Amino acid sequence: MRRTIFDLDVLRTFSTGMELGNFAKAAERLGRSTSAVSAQLKKLEEQAGTPIFRKAGRGLALTDAGETMLGYARRLLELNDEAAAAVHSIELEGWVRLGLQEDFGETLLPEVLGRFARAHPKVRIEARVARNTELLERVTSGKLDLALAWSDGALTAHCERIGEVPMCWIGPAEGSIGWHAAGGEPMPLASLEAPCLLRSAATKALDAAGISWRLAFVSASLGGLWAATAAGLGLTIRTPIGLPAKLRPLMPKAVGLPDLPKLGLVLHRAEAELPSAAARLGQLVLQSVEGALQQRL
Repeated sequence: MRRTIFDLDVLRTFSTGMELGNFAKAAERLGRSTSAVSAQLKKLEEQAGTPIFRKAGRGLALTDAGETMLGYARRLLELNDEAAAAVHSIELEGWVRLGLQEDFGETLLPEVLGRFARAHPKVRIEARVARNTELLERVTSGKLDLALAWSDGALTAHCERIGEVPMCWIGPAEGSIGWHAAGGEPMPLASLEAPCLLRSAATKALDAAGISWRLAFVSASLGGLWAATAAGLGLTIRTPIGLPAKLRPLMPKAVGLPDLPKLGLVLHRAEAELPSAAARLGQLVLQSVEGALQQRL
């Protein structure tokens, strides 16, 4: 049986097109004609030996095989880029200080640090998981090189907006949430200590909808907030990122809660031009976050 060897250049076109939601945009970004991109996608289906795309209205959607192919394409490209970085930057040394919002501490951090450490074993990384206010203060004062944080619209001197993440009401995964707007009781709200962007968004949305609420539980950590919400002490507001299995997003209309806005996500840098090690880590953070957003949201 002949072994199939996928073309990484074709996989990059495929992955870029799915990331942008449009292969014409992918052609523009990659500096290719649309006909060249079409030829690459045809080649991918030939190599796969099965349809990758199906018609969906006027556009294209992925088949089950296409969904599987996309996951492998991203992994292959990540490994390729990691190998290239390791070979070309074999002597990369130094010290990088990275800060992340708590939501990414257990999901993004291990994956990013693992990839970076394998490619650049001589670089020392200091990671700090903290709340938004502390992260911005530290990157502004130069105590962090990079910080991944939620955004309320305030920007630092050197930052890059990654995208927006939907906020959602969250309750226990099992059993009743114990509250409904029609019951007339104030909504029990579980929240992080103030100041908290999501807490402010929750109370603002509830006030605008004319729904009374009470602070049923306040935690200094995200872990404490998850535990309280899972135990049924109150409902909370967060994003789908890093959500434990013991919790679930709620359908707002089903329980009489208002819809919520999206939350910006920003990568802050201490300087416009970071040292090579910090710049490379920043690239990996961006790649991992963009991949997580595409897969989970």
